[in-house]
Amino acid sequence: MLVGERMRRQVITLRPDMPVPDAVRLMHNEHIRRAPVVDSRGRLLGMVSEMDLLKASPSEATTLSIFEVTYLLSKITVERVMTRDVITVTEPTPIEEAARIMADNKIGGLPVMRGREVVGIVTETDLFRIFLELLGAREAGVRLAALVANRPGELAKLTAAVYQAGGNFLALVTSLGETTENRLVTAKVEGVELDQLRRIVAPLVQKIVDLRQMAAA
Repeated sequence: MLVGERMRRQVITLRPDMPVPDAVRLMHNEHIRRAPVVDSRGRLLGMVSEMDLLKASPSEATTLSIFEVTYLLSKITVERVMTRDVITVTEPTPIEEAARIMADNKIGGLPVMRGREVVGIVTETDLFRIFLELLGAREAGVRLAALVANRPGELAKLTAAVYQAGGNFLALVTSLGETTENRLVTAKVEGVELDQLRRIVAPLVQKIVDLRQMAAA
């Protein structure tokens, strides 16, 4: 799965000379928390978040009148509060690499570039949607979480046994286990009953961590 396949192509952008109150209003109306800042040619200049804009607003403790505050804010532009050193990705970037970059740098979104042009954006919300898909969170079935020995062929044994019983995997992911000797397998299966799946899986895994029936969301 690549960034270009899951990015949002309709990107709301800001101009550097836009007053902060106008930018806040636009982001609120569009229900977004961050936006790229581009020039008249669509080339990336920076990135601004809702928090950046709010920090530019005077605190409630100010002694200025509301009229003075409004006037001063109208003079502050996006260019003055945006982040200039923007981390970006490209369309061929694997989605997990984009997620790693966001997690490592503690940022909530990445502009997607084609040369100097912004062609999309991928955000933490997009990653949450993908996470739901990978785990089959919206589909009905039996959810299984089990520790499997970290050896070649162990996962194949598990999937083959479920297949032979008439089960169909709606989702299947592996992650770090309790030690380096095992992996945690999380799956959503249809076509078999909960107790039947328990009997199938128990001899093939080190431990069943969780097993439950899940309705469609």
